Formats: sequence, C-alpha cells, structure tokens
Amino acid sequence: MPDGSKRLFATAGIASEARSKYRFLPSAALPPDLPDGPVPIADMANAFGVTHRTLHFYEEKGLISANRIGLMRVYGQDDVMRMAVITVCRETGMPIAVIQELMDELRNADSQETAEAMFREALQVRKRELTAEMSTLHRQLQQVGDLLDFDGSIEEPPLNDNQDSASLTPQERRCLELMAEGYSTQRIARALDLKHDETRDLEAGIILKFRANNRFQAIAKAVLLGIVQA
Repeated sequence: MPDGSKRLFATAGIASEARSKYRFLPSAALPPDLPDGPVPIADMANAFGVTHRTLHFYEEKGLISANRIGLMRVYGQDDVMRMAVITVCRETGMPIAVIQELMDELRNADSQETAEAMFREALQVRKRELTAEMSTLHRQLQQVGDLLDFDGSIEEPPLNDNQDSASLTPQERRCLELMAEGYSTQRIARALDLKHDETRDLEAGIILKFRANNRFQAIAKAVLLGIVQA
C-alpha cells in the first residue's frame, strides 16, 4: 500500500475515533442541500456562513475534526451535526470555552434525552446571563438618556430662582456628595442617620433646587457647577 494511502487511513482512523466519542447530540437545524457523504471544507464553510479559518479554529479547539481526500479537506456527517450545535451556541453568544465544556459534557450523554437536557440547561444559563446584561444595559441607557435630556447651557441658573450653591443646607450638600458617589437612598439614610422617607424627601428637595428631573440630572448639574466631584 502506498505511504500516502496509509497516512490517509491513519488520519481517517483518528478522526473517526474522535467523532465516535459523541454517541448522542442535541437536535439542531442542519443546513439544506449538503451532500450525504463527505463535505468539502468550502461547502461546509458556505453552509454555516463561516470562513475556512473559523473551521480550522474549531478543529484546533477539538470541536470538530476533518479528513483528507487527496488535497481536499472534508468533514463527515457527524462533524456536520456537531457544527450545527456549535453554530446555535455561537449565535446565542456563548464563549468558545463554554462551548468546549458543553461538548465535553455531551461526550458522556448516555441517551438522546440526556443530551437534550444538557443542551437546554446550557441555553437556560445563557438566557440568565443575557437577561442580566439586558438589565444593566437598560439601566445605563436610562442614565445616558437622562443626562442627554439635561440642558447644561451656561445661561440656565445653577439652582432655582438665581440661587447658588450656598442655598444648599449642610445636610443637603452632604446628601448630594453621597449621591454623586453612587450611594443608594437606603445607604444615604444609614450614613446620615435618617429614615428612608426623610432621605427620599431630602433627595427630592435637592433635585428640585437643581431644576432636574431625577437624581442623575441633579448630580450632572452639580458636577458641571463644581459643587461636587463625580
């Protein structure tokens, strides 16, 4: 047998051994019009909308493996199925390290139901992560919107009715400083030894004096006027 054929069979044996470790994989939509036999790398890349480099990267991470037919790099149907699962994970924003952990866990799946359950759990974890990120983004977006709504033109009086920073009482000034440091109303109440309702009224008075709509605008105006430092 020619040496080239021996190398081809050896490579195929290693790839088949790696793929055989996955007895069950979760259901994932497969691209249409893929051949039933070995899939050339160009067809694999086009089917999943990735580059050749991405496929090589997945091979380096042990997520898929390839054979060669002559000079052509090809993938088996089990690699196509794994690539479908990987694609779903990547579309949800899962990091490669997390996908590697999931695929390692799937090697131990002893039934289709177990594989599906593992996949659903990974998706649930990602859903919780995205929900937390959305909450943070929503809060930051609200703060940016509040700051953009604030008209910081120099013609606007710094406080209400041409008052200046001296119109703030020592307690209001201290409260404003804590607000600028990011203290919540509850923390300010503890720091100033006040009841929650008293602190809320104190904050409302400060916001009113700055002709602001909320605490973020009041802090922004105070910073611009040099009354407090952010």
